[in-house]
Amino acid sequence: MKKQLLIGSYILIVILGITVFISTNGFKGKNFEAVQAGEKIYNQECLICHGETGKGEGKNVGTSISSQVFLNSVSDKDLYNYVKYGRPEAAMPAYGPRISEEQLKNVVAFMRNWQKENMKFDVPEKITGSIEDGEKVYNRSCIQCHGEAGAGKQKMGTALGHPLHLKYTTDKQIWIGTAYGREDTRMAPSLKGLDGVRQLSKQQISDVVVYIRSLEN
Repeated sequence: MKKQLLIGSYILIVILGITVFISTNGFKGKNFEAVQAGEKIYNQECLICHGETGKGEGKNVGTSISSQVFLNSVSDKDLYNYVKYGRPEAAMPAYGPRISEEQLKNVVAFMRNWQKENMKFDVPEKITGSIEDGEKVYNRSCIQCHGEAGAGKQKMGTALGHPLHLKYTTDKQIWIGTAYGREDTRMAPSLKGLDGVRQLSKQQISDVVVYIRSLEN
């Protein structure tokens, strides 16, 4: 009888311990404190443009940064660079001079916390193509939103040819953005077979990437 009572007490203690752990930590992981701290900075500095859910629903102009395609195509270092150096041509200020390194990393942790799935993208191992063919496809399919030579259009499409965009964006990321689009934005998928209007082949997308990269010079 005493042995049964001891076993029962032990089980009760374990259950209570698990309950306290869940209520305190919510299984939110070791970055929970960083995410909480990042949320405060985000609400102070970013929410007005990117909105509460990061879908670009803020009062001012801001793109979707909680897109699963976007988050699966960028590293934490990429997110850090985007926040630190900004995109002045897209009304995105550089936060490096405004907040600390720890705050920058916390904002990144908060943004990363929006990623709910791991996506695999079918991207060519080596992205090569024709600048001339890419320009033709761009002028036919992309210029309406992203402007001539990737200059961008307000409330339409970002400046793809801007030096800061090209500096902190890889060819692979440009390819993924073109092929798979970004949900909650005007940018629909372009890859043939996906739910988009353009229906471009892999090579056409590679040509567009090569053209956009050429704008760097």
